[in-house]
Amino acid sequence: MIASIDHIVLTTARLDACVAFYRDVLGMRLESFIGGTPPVERLALVFGAQKINLHVKGREFEPKAQLPTPGALDLCFIAAVPLEEAMRRLTEHGVAIEEGPVTRTGARGKIQSIYVRDPDLNLVEISVYL
Repeated sequence: MIASIDHIVLTTARLDACVAFYRDVLGMRLESFIGGTPPVERLALVFGAQKINLHVKGREFEPKAQLPTPGALDLCFIAAVPLEEAMRRLTEHGVAIEEGPVTRTGARGKIQSIYVRDPDLNLVEISVYL
């Protein structure tokens, strides 16, 4: 019945810092679109064929999660560059690597991963397939 993930929603308490992390550090593209109830201008971080819609804590759009909470996500992204290059970029932007590189299991097999935190303290895993 389900083919893929189209988008997820990230609730942030620090919109500017969140956008800077995902756009400037991870290289996602910031876009605005009209959506929600009632329809209003919204922000999304786009990468590949997916996107992350943004909600600001206390100003979420309907419908929303039952308990939208900054820092509650544990995300894994597949890098478009070698893991060493991703690590170098994170270091250049002052982002601490919390763990890794370590071997884990992704949706399609073994991955090599590093873990960092975004400005809301969500756990962000950045991986490459082995």
